[in-house]
Amino acid sequence: MTSHCIYIVKQTALILTVLITLSTHSPCFSQVPTGARQLIVATAPNWTSHNASAQCWERDGDSAHWRPAFKSPWPVLLGRNGLAWGRGSFKTPSTDQPSKREKDGKAPAGIFELGPVHGYASGPPEGTKWPYLQVGPFDAWIDDPNLPRYNEHVRVNPKNVPAWFESQKMRLGDNAYKWLLEIRHNVGPAIPGFGSAIFFHVRRGPDRPTAGCTSMAVENLEAMIRWLRPDKRPCYVLLPESEYQRLQKEWHLP
Repeated sequence: MTSHCIYIVKQTALILTVLITLSTHSPCFSQVPTGARQLIVATAPNWTSHNASAQCWERDGDSAHWRPAFKSPWPVLLGRNGLAWGRGSFKTPSTDQPSKREKDGKAPAGIFELGPVHGYASGPPEGTKWPYLQVGPFDAWIDDPNLPRYNEHVRVNPKNVPAWFESQKMRLGDNAYKWLLEIRHNVGPAIPGFGSAIFFHVRRGPDRPTAGCTSMAVENLEAMIRWLRPDKRPCYVLLPESEYQRLQKEWHLP
């Protein structure tokens, strides 16, 4: 692939503002970051489970108590092989559990910041304040560690479509990808082979696991997207229940 085959999708002013804000903070800490006022928390029964329970939390300040944003938790689905430690906004705790790898069928555990919502529609769910990018026929997300721009959203030149595009394209006509909210695992920079293309997306069935993403019912995903606010620096926490209990105080979790 040559550089003229692809170009990065032009970012909106809002997306640039969000990413610049995130980049001004240290990328490696072992607790919820200072300034985070919204938190999505999912806990699984154990490391091998593909089922989890998720709740959205919010607070008014760094020392304020977390309060639930929705009446009850939502069921979510994880990777078919459970979880492994991801590369997020934290230092991996000392543990004998493996790290996330490409194609391992595991969802990354840890604390992660969020990227834009991507979708087929011309706009996001009504009422959304979070950055949005429409996925067109020439958009791709590179999950092949041997390709340049690994774990990045790119748009190919329609007049010079590279051979790899068919296996990397984002627009599949699959309702599961109606909305894709980026979970920023293995970014800044991405290390080839450590996992890519991790999102929140619509579930394909009530007990059908993912390849490593977090999926849920469409109405819950849309409610969560509408709830997100860039100025509240939302993060995603995914942990097995035992790790959550062990790290809850240290990481300042709800």
